[in-house]
Amino acid sequence: MLPDNVRDLLSNSLASATKRAYASDLRHFEAWGGMIPASPEMVATYLAHLTIAHKSATIQRRVASISKAHQAAGANNPTKTEIVRATMRGIRRTLGTAQRQAQALLRDDLFAVLDRLGDRPKDARDRAMLIFGFSTAMRRSELVALDVGDVEFTTRGALVTLRRSKTDQEAAGRKIAVPFGRTRHCPVAALIHWLEIAAITAGPIFLAMNKHGHILRGRISGEVVSNVIKTRLENAGYDPADFSGHSLRSGFATAAVMAGASTYKVRQTTGHRSEASLARYIRDVDLFDDAASGRLL
Repeated sequence: MLPDNVRDLLSNSLASATKRAYASDLRHFEAWGGMIPASPEMVATYLAHLTIAHKSATIQRRVASISKAHQAAGANNPTKTEIVRATMRGIRRTLGTAQRQAQALLRDDLFAVLDRLGDRPKDARDRAMLIFGFSTAMRRSELVALDVGDVEFTTRGALVTLRRSKTDQEAAGRKIAVPFGRTRHCPVAALIHWLEIAAITAGPIFLAMNKHGHILRGRISGEVVSNVIKTRLENAGYDPADFSGHSLRSGFATAAVMAGASTYKVRQTTGHRSEASLARYIRDVDLFDDAASGRLL
């Protein structure tokens, strides 16, 4: 039996979202009839069952969860056996591996959305949320976690301290520079305006609102960010179906590269550690650049 303090440290070695995903996957496995430890044959049968209603990415995540559970239990890991690996190869070939990606919200489309906003407090909050979320390329969880103390206003714009992120669970932190805008929509001015009208001087930046538009003192959730994006897009005449909370982040990366920014400078904002990881966020930017057919037709 491990001491309580060791169990606590082991628990804190994983991000909360990761722990929730593992727990959900293991509940599904056990509800199907699985158990830990499991035999390779049991796991392979379970994976075959999943192909009825799940995509490759979901099935691969379930494999990772089952693997982690066996490692934690000190048991032989069935996911490393050839029968399970061969089953996964068959699943990838049968179902394919392409993942549905949220549509990137590009700059001109974002501006079209912002142009439709009014002067109510909710409009001011949503304007700041959308353009600041875009200019910092933050994930939903990072955007809603922002506090007033995380933003330093300077003569050149705003310097944002991101204290923890999906890829920085040990809270080493990093800084993001947000210069004053050169267009009609300035992210720094939008944020200052929201803070002033909401009289926010400390604590969470993006506060919740009730159905009457009254400002509450509680922090918004990541779901609110997604809902704001979809609602505001629909109000501007766009089909919101393919957009999500990730559309701001992917939109910034795509638009910045389209505007000629180096991928190194883009990664300074997004926090991607490699070109390969950033590439997944850039939506088909290079396909039309010097396309071969353009030289023929």
